[in-house]
Amino acid sequence: MLTLDSQDPLALAVTGAVRGGELVLLGRLLEEHPGLARARIVEGREGCGPGGRSLLHVVADWPGHFPEGPRTVAALAGAGSDPGARFSGAHAETPLHWAASSNDIAVLDALVAAGADIEADGAVIGGGTPLADACGFGQWEAAYRLVELGARTTLDEAAALGLLDRVEGYVTGSAAPTPDEITRAFWGACHGGQLATVQYLLARGAHLDQVGHGGMTPLDIARAQEEQQARGARDVVAWLIDQGAHTGAEISE
Repeated sequence: MLTLDSQDPLALAVTGAVRGGELVLLGRLLEEHPGLARARIVEGREGCGPGGRSLLHVVADWPGHFPEGPRTVAALAGAGSDPGARFSGAHAETPLHWAASSNDIAVLDALVAAGADIEADGAVIGGGTPLADACGFGQWEAAYRLVELGARTTLDEAAALGLLDRVEGYVTGSAAPTPDEITRAFWGACHGGQLATVQYLLARGAHLDQVGHGGMTPLDIARAQEEQQARGARDVVAWLIDQGAHTGAEISE
């Protein structure tokens, strides 16, 4: 397998073509350099292992939405790029994980069409699937698209997306969640701005002020989403305040 340092002229040329949507140049480079479609780009950034990332990772990388992204995915896959390639570093994410983290629906769809596994593990968020990354990073359009494509959900993911029927199925099923799991799902529902799910889980024993990711309480994460004008967040914030919820700063006083 061809491995290229990120500052190698060929690596710079091909990654530039990928990010710029320069399909003619990309096609020429792929033709002139056999094996380039399956090359690994090794970078000096922290956490990147010796195997680096694939060219499909490059087109799905943050911030995503590069010009001609879906056509670039198709060109690379057609030339032999592996949609299931793993990033070598602190995590083992596939290009689909990265597209989900970038909320790049067009590239996400193109990767799935090229054969990417929507249930692949390796996410930054708990080693989970692309859906775990989408929910964890608040990339809601990507998350809902993955569900439309048939992605399975955990209790936390279902809560964050307001899939109340799935949440109820977990809560009332034979393997009922623990109080801590109920509380974690409640935090996720606050993150997702899902008022009906928030109300349902609090009524089933969720802790109103449990500190979660980033040292944030449910009220903290709901307010963070409100600041980003996320849908449903304002209603969740108002309801939590009515219930007597506190911020992390208030708790630590």
